[in-house]
Amino acid sequence: MTISVGDKLPDATFKTMTADGAKPITTAEIFAGKKVVLFGVPGAFTPTCSNNHLPGYLENHDAILARGVDTIAVVSVNDVHVMGAWARFTGGEGKILYLADGNGDFAKSVGLDYASDGMGLRSRRFSMIVDDGKVTAFNVETKPGVDESGAAHILGQL
Repeated sequence: MTISVGDKLPDATFKTMTADGAKPITTAEIFAGKKVVLFGVPGAFTPTCSNNHLPGYLENHDAILARGVDTIAVVSVNDVHVMGAWARFTGGEGKILYLADGNGDFAKSVGLDYASDGMGLRSRRFSMIVDDGKVTAFNVETKPGVDESGAAHILGQL
């Protein structure tokens, strides 16, 4: 079953790259007592994710935080080293929290996983606003590209 507005995010552990190396980080650490914009992409370094989805969140970083958001985070079914490299490559370090869902456990638990042709398990492209662990807005792309899950759409929901 896919997560919905009003649902609490399930407990999950991601990995993120820090100056000291890979570190586990839980949903409680990320979302408890905070307002977070979380967006999910099928894969780091893939064309649509790198050229169309992530850049909108980087460009609108200050505007999103100005609307009371504590953290902007991106999650992908990639390993922590790939997500760390993507953060460096995109200039997003320190602006966006890059979360590795290496085995797709989070994607599966929120019903957003799918089997991609030739790329293995992936996450659907989505965005959500999470307030103290509870989903208050949720957007899933229904066709290729970035529309409903982009930064401009989230800004309209904040």
